[in-house]
Amino acid sequence: MDINKIIQDIAILGPPFLLAITLHELAHGYVASRLGDPTARLAGRLTLNPLKHLDPLGVLCFLLIKIGWAKPVPVNPSYFKNPEKDMLKVSLAGPGANMALALASAVLVKVLLAIPLLPEAIFIPLARMLVASVWINIMLAVFNFLPIPPLDGGKILAGLLPRQYLPAYAHLERYGFIILLLLFYSGILSRLLLPIISYAHELLLG
Repeated sequence: MDINKIIQDIAILGPPFLLAITLHELAHGYVASRLGDPTARLAGRLTLNPLKHLDPLGVLCFLLIKIGWAKPVPVNPSYFKNPEKDMLKVSLAGPGANMALALASAVLVKVLLAIPLLPEAIFIPLARMLVASVWINIMLAVFNFLPIPPLDGGKILAGLLPRQYLPAYAHLERYGFIILLLLFYSGILSRLLLPIISYAHELLLG
């Protein structure tokens, strides 16, 4: 085990990962707050402080297998005027924030390469962080768009389904984590997501 490489990986991947999951959850909470739900604000989750959003297991999984998550922002749809449509907007906000951050990171990488004004000791780590940020944010967006509850994609699908199907779909949520584990350990998840993530990564940085 190369301890130096592990430390370098954490130093490069840690900041963009923390920013990605922080903005993801902040976006959920902010949109919910704008739609009338004060739950996230009262819980102190409308903040850029990553410590408020960290899930220890999610961080550990990111360090081990490069897939991680944050502590979900609490949302109470009963505050919304139109719970189904408003919850759809809240669910779209998190992956949308990650897509915007991936695009911004890609633009900054190209600016750095076009105008190399920084010393190499700063330029190389910063460029690697930004490239990692593109990958991490695409990964979070694509993963969360999976239509499996309790992921954002599951909530998005729930907002699009006819009401008569919602009880059966809500019943599926209790098995969502088990389904995700089965997809991960069977290799289906990586075979499904990696081509999409790689294509989007090349599209932004190519």
